[in-house]
Amino acid sequence: MAQDNFNDLVAFITVAREESFTRAAVKLGVSQSALSQTVRSLEERLGIRLLTRTTRRVSPTPAGERLLHTAGPRFEEIRAELSALSEMRDKPAGTIRITAGEHAAISVLAPALDKFLPDNPDVNVEITVDYGLTDIVAERYDAGVRLGEQVAKDMIALRIGPPMRMAVVGSPSYFRLNPWPEKPQDLTAHNCIQIRMPTYGNIFPWEFEKDGYELKVRVDGQLVFNSLAMRRDAALRGLGLAYMPEDQVQDLIKGNKLIRVLEDWCEPFPGYHLYYPNRRHASPAFALVLEALRFKG
Repeated sequence: MAQDNFNDLVAFITVAREESFTRAAVKLGVSQSALSQTVRSLEERLGIRLLTRTTRRVSPTPAGERLLHTAGPRFEEIRAELSALSEMRDKPAGTIRITAGEHAAISVLAPALDKFLPDNPDVNVEITVDYGLTDIVAERYDAGVRLGEQVAKDMIALRIGPPMRMAVVGSPSYFRLNPWPEKPQDLTAHNCIQIRMPTYGNIFPWEFEKDGYELKVRVDGQLVFNSLAMRRDAALRGLGLAYMPEDQVQDLIKGNKLIRVLEDWCEPFPGYHLYYPNRRHASPAFALVLEALRFKG
């Protein structure tokens, strides 16, 4: 294929990954009609259909799947190399894209970047809050953040946070009307503020551990959130018990605005790690961000 047709391949790969001409056009900054014509021209030159188009979605044909899986990763390698070359200068520069959960973004990334960014004005950091286990290669992120136990084995992992603990908390007004739970199983009789995460697809069970014994409790309650702030605020208003990262409620516990229960069942577990694919030539900007986020405790 002629060199000037590489843009056609980029267009096809983007549409195939997005499964939508509309989303792909936005990502590439072109009109939907122009993108459709580009992909159609590629199919005509190859003499084979690459995409199946319906009113609801766009999906690769078997030939399209083969092209996507063979050409896609090579374009990612080229993109990474060009990015590294463009940043080979005295002052590191560029945009680093990171996907992370809400708590990791608030408790770990934000404090580190507060110190890092003022001294590195040419480095931009884009953080996307996402509760799912995002495929950072397919979604073109430079790195992602997960708890240490969730990092894929084929990724490089860098510890960026201390060990964590969870806390079960409720307001004084809640406990004036309800008894304190003495063991995790007692939570089934309480109005618990539930958590729904895309990672699991259903209600997140509350996890406990004591003396090596692990226990998951499927709680019930009137409220379901995927937001830290909303769970904390609902607990403060006396609407139920919340299962929260300890650091997000410590001050409220000290101020007697929230009461902590089952503390002896909430043991520490591995904290957050930044993970990223192996790169032979990491950009200077990415290397600086890694060092800024590295846990030094």
